[in-house]
Amino acid sequence: MEAAQSRQQAAPGTFTAFARFVLCGGGVGIASSVAVAALASRLPWALANALITALSTLLATELHARFTFGAGAHATWRQHAQSAGSAAAAYAMTCTAMLTLHQVVAAPGALLDQAVYLTASALTGIARFAVLRLVVFARTRSQAGATGRTSSPLPATTARAYAPTSPTELCRAA
Repeated sequence: MEAAQSRQQAAPGTFTAFARFVLCGGGVGIASSVAVAALASRLPWALANALITALSTLLATELHARFTFGAGAHATWRQHAQSAGSAAAAYAMTCTAMLTLHQVVAAPGALLDQAVYLTASALTGIARFAVLRLVVFARTRSQAGATGRTSSPLPATTARAYAPTSPTELCRAA
């Protein structure tokens, strides 16, 4: 019980979590961009992107559960399902960005392809961080806050002993 509480209480702050998110998500994102490019030589790009997005989402959600947001355990099926929603939005954004690029530029080079893909991924990554922190892994943080406040409630006699008995005492206590 104490180990679970210490893992939950050690949930990182926003800046630390974002740095970890960038490290984990960025690493998975860069590997994904290479994998999409390699797989797209054998499959249609949208299908390659869908496959890599699904695999990278599973991996990233596990990393975020264990490391980024301080849960210290495997991601639950619920967290995976919620994370998949943000991944679907990221998939739609990267597809839209790439389709737009190929409509605007007749034959973009690999460098431009990667720049557009990684830019779209970075922008959706910022939105994804917010969704994961505020929705998907929010329960873990709120439980940590709830368990971290007090280990047990004050007995009623203790609470009454410190309660002001008159309006004058109430003003002095404030």
